[in-house]
Amino acid sequence: MDDLKNIFVTGGAGFIGSAFVRLLLEELPDARVVNFDALTYAGNPDNLKDIHEERHRFVRGDICDKGAVLAALDEGTDVLVNFAAESHVDRSIHSADEFIRTNVLGTQVLLDAARARGVRRFVQVSTDEVMGSLPDRDDAYFTEDSPFEPNSPYSASKAAAEHLCRAAHHTHKLDVVTTRCGNNYGPRQFPEKFLPLMLSNAFADQSIPVYGDGRNVRDWIYVEDHCRAIYDVMTEGRAGHVYNVGARNERRNLEVAESVLDALGKPRTLIKFVKDRPGHDQRYAIDPSKIETELGWRPRETWETGLAKTVRWYRENADWVARTRSGAYRDYYAKQYGTV
Repeated sequence: MDDLKNIFVTGGAGFIGSAFVRLLLEELPDARVVNFDALTYAGNPDNLKDIHEERHRFVRGDICDKGAVLAALDEGTDVLVNFAAESHVDRSIHSADEFIRTNVLGTQVLLDAARARGVRRFVQVSTDEVMGSLPDRDDAYFTEDSPFEPNSPYSASKAAAEHLCRAAHHTHKLDVVTTRCGNNYGPRQFPEKFLPLMLSNAFADQSIPVYGDGRNVRDWIYVEDHCRAIYDVMTEGRAGHVYNVGARNERRNLEVAESVLDALGKPRTLIKFVKDRPGHDQRYAIDPSKIETELGWRPRETWETGLAKTVRWYRENADWVARTRSGAYRDYYAKQYGTV
């Protein structure tokens, strides 16, 4: 797609969404970006405070509110990119209601609104978790053709959203493309997620909770690399297609914790193993051959360079961390991990 002038981003005050908004404003100097976000606990206005572009318009709204979406979505918008989601597995285990509402109903509201407003392309940002868990061996990878086998309420809701997107493309001929990615890390990530939680705790010499034996494998990617992949799919991806996004960087959770502590010069004795969560998937690993071959995308950061950038950002933005870790987050942390 070319000549993109109007882009509607949902969830653009969150971790990945706000990074993508920055990329859009940099890559498309003539484009106007509407940033639609409900500002729930993980949507943080602080993530946008350094964006001073007049081409960026923030609208607070819920993707499940059809009237609000239609009011904010202009006729002839070129692209709608959907980051808005409840995304934390642990929270979905405690209560699935919010995940079904936002991730399933909200996606359908957006699809309907995109058709009503004549949106040229709809980009659904999904997750590798819709494909379940892989065997713990080096020759097993998720491909775009892997069957859906979601194992948590979160991943089930994202799988349902993908089905709705496929149906909108097949039935209504809406131009839909979907990306699936693994674990992101980088600046401005809400500290309930594994890596920023570790960083925040380690800075304060607090113990780092690691589920089970720490041998679960995740595929890690620096957030800006992920955003560039979404951008490439948005502009060059084939309608109706899914693109897996991965940096070929699978690491065990224990290895990630050790990397963080080593980078900070903190003792590994801060690691504390806690009771495993129910239904914990053993291994995620992505084969990104399709996006590499078709679109020429490659990650720019290695694990070492991306982690160094992440550590530096959190070290230099202690006020952001302190504000984010206050209030509701403390209540959730105590509920999830107890005193660790």
